[in-house]
Amino acid sequence: MKSTAKATPKMTLDKARLEAAKKSLDQGAVTPEAQQWRKEIIQLLNDSLATEIVCWLRYMRHHLTATGLESPAIADEFLVHANEEQAHADKIARRIVQLGGEPDLNPDTLSSRSHADYNEQLDLLSMIRSNLIAERVAIEAYTQMIGLIGDKDHTTRRLIEQILEQEQEHADELSDWMKRAK
Repeated sequence: MKSTAKATPKMTLDKARLEAAKKSLDQGAVTPEAQQWRKEIIQLLNDSLATEIVCWLRYMRHHLTATGLESPAIADEFLVHANEEQAHADKIARRIVQLGGEPDLNPDTLSSRSHADYNEQLDLLSMIRSNLIAERVAIEAYTQMIGLIGDKDHTTRRLIEQILEQEQEHADELSDWMKRAK
């Protein structure tokens, strides 16, 4: 009687890639495998950096200008989100530098590179709605980035996955606020 069990393939590291990692030390965290996609990943990250900065600006404006019966609580929520967007921007900028790039903080091009819009709404419900739309756009952009990056850069993918998780939390919170505000 023959055994139908398949032999489990042996998992081994690619020794050539390990040797290549010992070279080009001036590249820091950028190993030869990641080098091939570095420019494209930096571009994706710079566009995300612009998005996070625009979102921070929008949230701060809404935090400072929110008025109405529910305004103290939602203004506080806007500030929490603004601070988290700023933290996302910081992490993205640091990753760009780790990859040997330069964070693009040019204020003249931020809004054109951002996936999300900035607005100057003064109506509380409109503020909540515009922030929810921006969060949903960020969720879609980060989901697409994760697919594009795939196994090309594990560290950047994990960073984007962590940011995506917070953006989803923001969207859930804003959705709850919209339901309460109606």
